[in-house]
Amino acid sequence: MPIYRPTLQTLISRARADIESRLPGSDAHLRRSMLDVLAVTHAGAMHGLYGFAANMFKQFFVDTADGDFLDRHASMWGLTRKAATPSTCARVYFTGFSFILIPAGTVIQRSDGAQYSTDSDVNIEFGSAIVPVTSLKAGADYNTPHGAAFTLVSTIELLSSTAFLLNDSVGGADLESDDALRDRLLQRIRARATGGNAQDYITWALEVAGVTRAWSYPLEYGQGTVAIRFMMDDSYADGIPLAADITAVQNYINSVKPVGAWSWILAPIAKPINPEISITPNTTAVKNAVETQLKDWLASSVAPGDTIALSKISEIISLSEGEDSHVLISPTDTITHDVGEIATLGTITWS
Repeated sequence: MPIYRPTLQTLISRARADIESRLPGSDAHLRRSMLDVLAVTHAGAMHGLYGFAANMFKQFFVDTADGDFLDRHASMWGLTRKAATPSTCARVYFTGFSFILIPAGTVIQRSDGAQYSTDSDVNIEFGSAIVPVTSLKAGADYNTPHGAAFTLVSTIELLSSTAFLLNDSVGGADLESDDALRDRLLQRIRARATGGNAQDYITWALEVAGVTRAWSYPLEYGQGTVAIRFMMDDSYADGIPLAADITAVQNYINSVKPVGAWSWILAPIAKPINPEISITPNTTAVKNAVETQLKDWLASSVAPGDTIALSKISEIISLSEGEDSHVLISPTDTITHDVGEIATLGTITWS
């Protein structure tokens, strides 16, 4: 039976009634009386105990457990929470006098204090050098767009204290959330491993850190093959994985797939949608809400090869907070995708 948690006021009323029933002639309702203080104090303690019991009741079940209890449920099914990953940038631009050494481990930081360190020793040549860096901490907050300026934490003589990203810093992902882990666990329970069916490959891909969505396509490359496409929505602006991510997923699936099966790990091909929208009210807040709504929908509901009706795009726009009315000027026809292509949000033009 479900846990019923009485309100604090209900518990206070009960405590007052219990005291008065056991002490004939007493009045536990008098403000500031000792009996009233005892009733309120006792009710407060009971309210906390009811809260603890209600929370523990939630932890008994996979679909309501959270935190360490959810980790425990997952571990019994062979799943672990995906760790956070650091962000990396292959090309950070330094300037200074030639032959100055920038040693591996040199720390630079963003204006908000987020720190990154160089991955290898590099010498300044002809006044500049390009160095790969990795964030010192993991998380999506460490993904930084190209052009951002960084400063040296410790100065190096004859080396400029300012460095610039020539590429986006990407790949950072947060520790897997309770909701994401719960979804994977429920999927694992409902679709139990069978030694290599289509769902197993999706499950395996989703076990790799940073992977947020995956699809499997049996026999796409012939008998005994399966193609797996996946996205990393929290790591990259368009969610499209890089070559290193494909290798990581391939290596993991190779370690768990059946012997003799041929798996092809692929990145979907981004096909940006560039809508033109006339919206009322035409405010920055509403525009931002529409952009967020479209991004969230594309990241949660669209798969490679899907056909997207214009009415669906209009529906998503209508769900945006603050939107009163709109006209979808373009696209003007149903959006189709070839095998492997996936819709992403490009640039919105506001009319």
